[in-house]
Amino acid sequence: MVHPGAVGDVAELLDRIWRTDAAGMLGALSRRLGDLDRAEEALSDALAEALKRWPDEGVPERPTGWLVTTGWRKALDRLRRDAVGREKVAQVAAEPPPEPGVDDRLAMIFGCCHPDLAEPARVALTLYAASGLSTAEIANAFLVPVPTMAQRLSRAKRQLRERGVRFEVPQTHEYADRLPTVLAVIYLVFNEGYLSSGRSAQRRELAREGVDLARQLAELLPREPEAAGLAALLELHHARADARFDSWGRIVLLDQQDRRLWDGPAIERAALRLRAAVRQGRPGPYQLQAGIAALHALAASWEATDWAAVRALYDRLYALDPSPIVLLNRAVATRFVVGLAPALDEVDALGDRLADYHLWHAARADLLATLERTAEALTAAERALELATNPAERELMARRVGELRRRR
Repeated sequence: MVHPGAVGDVAELLDRIWRTDAAGMLGALSRRLGDLDRAEEALSDALAEALKRWPDEGVPERPTGWLVTTGWRKALDRLRRDAVGREKVAQVAAEPPPEPGVDDRLAMIFGCCHPDLAEPARVALTLYAASGLSTAEIANAFLVPVPTMAQRLSRAKRQLRERGVRFEVPQTHEYADRLPTVLAVIYLVFNEGYLSSGRSAQRRELAREGVDLARQLAELLPREPEAAGLAALLELHHARADARFDSWGRIVLLDQQDRRLWDGPAIERAALRLRAAVRQGRPGPYQLQAGIAALHALAASWEATDWAAVRALYDRLYALDPSPIVLLNRAVATRFVVGLAPALDEVDALGDRLADYHLWHAARADLLATLERTAEALTAAERALELATNPAERELMARRVGELRRRR
C-alpha cells in the first residue's frame, strides 16, 4: 500500500486513473454485468469508496484491480436489492472480474463504436467510456449544452441495452466488418479537434484524445496494420500542431508553415510505426494516407516534396477508395508533377460531384489565381467562403477573397 496523503491527493490520483484506465475498468465490469449503465454505476460507487478509504488505508498496489473488484461487489449489493436484478446475481457472483486487461479495453472501444449507433452517439460514447472524458468536457468540446450531451449518452447506452449488444471482443473473422467503424470514429474525434481554431483549447484537446485512442488501438491490435496506419497518420498530422495556426489563431497552410515548429521526434516515431505496418503486406486507406502525410512531413521544404510519389500514392488510394475527394487532393500533386493547366482540368472534371464542397472551390480559386485568371478565381473563392462552416476555414477564405479583390 502507498499512502498518498490528503484527500485532495487521492482525488487527483483517481482522476488520473479514470482518464487512463476507464475503458479497461468499464470493459471488465460491462462484460460481466452485461450492461454499461450498471458498470458505470458500480465503478462510481467504487471511486467513492476509494476516496473515503485510501487517504487512511493507502493506495492498493493494483488500484485498477481494487476499483474493479470493489465495483463488482457494489454491483452485487445493488442487484440483491433489486427485484429484477436478483435473477442476475447467480450469473455474475460466481466469478469476480480480474485485473482489467487488453480484452476489456478492446471490448469497450468496439462496444462504444457499435454500428447500430448513429455516428454522433458513437463519438460521444467513445470519448466518455473509452477516453474517460466527463459529460461536461465532451459537451464543451462539441459546443452543445451539457444536458443535450447527457441525453445523447443516455440514449446511446439505452440503445445498446435494448438491442442486447454485449461488450465483447469481436472474433478475428469479424474484424474486417467491425474495425473500419472503430477507425472511422477515432478519425472523426481527431478531426473535430484538428480543424478547430488554435485558440480553442477544448477543441484541440479532442485531437489529442484522437491520437491517444489511435495509439491505444494500435498497441491492442498489433497484427492489424490499418490500426497502426491510422495511429501514424494522426501522429504525423498532430506533429504539425504548433505550426498550423498563427498568433491570431488563423490557419497557416502547409506550404507556409514554419517547419522548425514541427515535432521532429514525433514524426520519426510515426514514420517507424508506418514502416512496421507496411511490412505486414496488407495495405489499406489509412496506411496510404499516412504515407502521403509522411512524404510531406519528412520533406525539407514544400518545394522539396516528392510530388511524384505523393501522386502515385493518391492513385493507389483511389483504387481502394474511389472518392472524388481523393482525386481533388491528387490534383494538388498533379500541379507540381505535370503542370497548372492539367491540374485545373482534373479539378474541373470533378465539378458535377463536388459543386457543394467548399474545398473544391478553394482549390479552383488557388489554381485560377496562379494562372492570372483573377476574376474567375475571385468567383470561386467567394463560393468557397459561402460554403465553409468551420470558423477558421471561413477566416482563411475571407482573407483570400480580400486579396483577390485587391488584385482586380
